[in-house]
Amino acid sequence: MTASLDDLKRIDTALDAAGAVLSEFVSGEVAVQRKDDRSPVTAADYAVDRVLRESLPADGEGWLSEETEDDPARLSCSRVWIVDPIDGTRQFIEGVPEWGVSIGLAVDGVATAGGFLNPATGLRVVGGVGLGCMVNGSPCSVTDGPSLADCHVLASRSEHRRGEWDRYQGMELTVQTIGSVAHKLAVVASGQADATWTLRPKNEWDVAAGVALLKAAGGLGVLPDGREPVFNQPDPQVAALVSGGVRRVAAIQELVA
Repeated sequence: MTASLDDLKRIDTALDAAGAVLSEFVSGEVAVQRKDDRSPVTAADYAVDRVLRESLPADGEGWLSEETEDDPARLSCSRVWIVDPIDGTRQFIEGVPEWGVSIGLAVDGVATAGGFLNPATGLRVVGGVGLGCMVNGSPCSVTDGPSLADCHVLASRSEHRRGEWDRYQGMELTVQTIGSVAHKLAVVASGQADATWTLRPKNEWDVAAGVALLKAAGGLGVLPDGREPVFNQPDPQVAALVSGGVRRVAAIQELVA
């Protein structure tokens, strides 16, 4: 399953629109609301959601967003846009520059194209399967190697705080904790870190873009058993994800088994 140049053009246009909207807000100085599940949300989340929906879906394409009420009609669509208007809302609220706009396109359940923009750092990664991956306008690819020795690994700050990474202490890893799983996946796809993994369930909108970007950059984002995640599911969750170069993912799979 490959992406088209039109897919990437729409992603670029949508990221531009999202960036323009976000320029009207100041991270760390936004009012916080609470959704029904008590998770935080801001006016910026909703504003970005609106412009992404205006920019991305064509007739007959589905839509799945963290900030839009789910429409089961997406399940009958071959092409579905899966987005998180702001992944890392807590970091956005706190003024921590570890968040961003995440756009994924799934075709028949396969993550095919993606884009990520972090206006706080200027990181922009866009790519599609068969078309390659670009970071801030320059070609990029994942790093790779036969082992995890001396790797720069990105970990969830909350998972690290709960002790879920204690088992890896003493290994020859440099572990950096940062927020937003979409951010971590984009950084790995851009080649600025070597790997990241989570053994906790994630929503599809957290990881669809990152999985597509990893594949576009020559890497993998797969379940710990090696299967590729299937997107646009009735319950839109991915059980776990290991990510990096092809050989490095094999080493991660052995480690977390």
